[in-house]
Amino acid sequence: MLKVNRKVEYGLVALRHMHAKPRGELTSVREICDQYGTPFDPVAHVLRILNGAGLVKSEQGAHGGYRLVADMAAVNFADFIEIIEGRLAFTDCLKGTVVGCNMREVCNIVSPMHMVHHRLQEFLRSITLEELIASRPEWMGGEGRPAAAAAGT
Repeated sequence: MLKVNRKVEYGLVALRHMHAKPRGELTSVREICDQYGTPFDPVAHVLRILNGAGLVKSEQGAHGGYRLVADMAAVNFADFIEIIEGRLAFTDCLKGTVVGCNMREVCNIVSPMHMVHHRLQEFLRSITLEELIASRPEWMGGEGRPAAAAAGT
């Protein structure tokens, strides 16, 4: 049903990896890909997007890479998704892209979908990137897995 795009996942993996390193230490795309088995091109693309948005800063050169520069507590998850994917919308009609929808003029669920969209946005805006990338959020177990999974349940 609702699913986070892979590019958003790669962005979170990269931010969490950089967050765990000493402040200011550079991280290469290759380092992230080797550590987590992610594909190089999509991760590099996401990091370029995050660089353009000012969340990370790239440094060129033989020993170049990326480092965190933004305050992760000041960026919410909805904004992060929009930085990577574009405008957040629960359904295509809320994005304004109703190509091929034959119900456009008579749709009876536009209003309920707007309500779901706004509530989902409020929820996603209530979560900061700091909460998602912190080394051990309170709702997680010791290995970075949900507490129930970490406990073996």
